Amino acid sequence: MAGDKPQFPRVLLKLSGEALAGEAGSGIDPRVLLSLAAEVRDVCETGCELAIVVGGGNIFRGMKAAEMGIDRVTADYMGMLATILNSLALQDALEKAGVATRVMSAIDVQQVAEPYIRRRAQRHIEKGRVVIFAAGTGNPFMTTDTAASLRAIEMGAAVIMKGTRVDGIYDTDPEENKDARRYDRLSYLDVLNGRLTVMDSTAVTLCMENEMPIIVFDATTPGNILRAVMGEQIGTLVGEETD
Repeated sequence: MAGDKPQFPRVLLKLSGEALAGEAGSGIDPRVLLSLAAEVRDVCETGCELAIVVGGGNIFRGMKAAEMGIDRVTADYMGMLATILNSLALQDALEKAGVATRVMSAIDVQQVAEPYIRRRAQRHIEKGRVVIFAAGTGNPFMTTDTAASLRAIEMGAAVIMKGTRVDGIYDTDPEENKDARRYDRLSYLDVLNGRLTVMDSTAVTLCMENEMPIIVFDATTPGNILRAVMGEQIGTLVGEETD
């Protein structure tokens, strides 16, 4: 590890819904949940304050449903509900691992989650609770990447860590091109101008305007979340312009 203390005192971890599906590709894999919960517990034990945004693509994709004829706004709200399901499953796994957790939703589902209130969320985090932000921003046409950028800025996080299935950002899809080249560091404009599909342009622009760095890394490798929090150089760092 880079040191005994985390390099980043407060982190927003963005997980795709597919990350919860495991090898099945859809649904929720209980083994993946247990593994993630154990790793989040290890991160919290370092003193790092952690918030999480999880997608819903393992259950429902709003854009794909819209392409099939469902009204786009309706489809996006259905996708928000899918993120709530994932958030509740992750909360259950974290609490079984001994991690105090709160789910806060951008749409009203008070029977199962607290409404998102910025000051309340900050207080939960200050008390050492992991806060899972569900339902994106609560608005259609906005991705969970945009929600992650927004919540990271609102919570005063030091960095967004986006866990994916690959070990960083490549010039082409490494799952299709074995000669794809991985970047160690990129500027926000590199990502935007190169149309690199790490996050949508709204999310990247929001990070650029607020100087919020992004680390893109492989979250499927056990221990990588902790390594990233402790400062090991894994994945790709997106930030300000470099020489």
